[in-house]
Amino acid sequence: MASSNNAPSLGRCGGSVAQYPQDAFHLPARCSSVSEARSRVSALLREWGAGQQVRDDVELVVSELFTNAVRHTESEKIGCELSLTAAHIRIEITDEGGAGYSAPHVQPGSVDKECGRGLFLVGALSDGWGSRPADGGRGRVVWADLPRSGNAAH
Repeated sequence: MASSNNAPSLGRCGGSVAQYPQDAFHLPARCSSVSEARSRVSALLREWGAGQQVRDDVELVVSELFTNAVRHTESEKIGCELSLTAAHIRIEITDEGGAGYSAPHVQPGSVDKECGRGLFLVGALSDGWGSRPADGGRGRVVWADLPRSGNAAH
């Protein structure tokens, strides 16, 4: 599905949106943090009752978006927020931007290239994804909504 740059941000209110759970964390903007982000997300989804396929898909999307933030920005830290809605798991990766940094987009022909496949995979696994300026105007939030079907979350 095509990305949308004007998707709404889910409100933050004490760890949950309405009756649905959410969680957020920050990690240093280093390649080694990608595996830690995957581990945290996997543990959280297991706690929320997500099935294995859903966990695998969310872990892959988090890996791709987190890696892009590390590689393509001048961030010192990267934020990751996961939240449930009635139909989706919302992933939001927040970076701190940098000189010449622009909104992410799928590169033409990226399926056959080693570099650039990440956003193609994000698009294939999600019902929608996009980006918007981060709160405060510095950096970007790249988000993806993955179907939560098949899990037994709250």
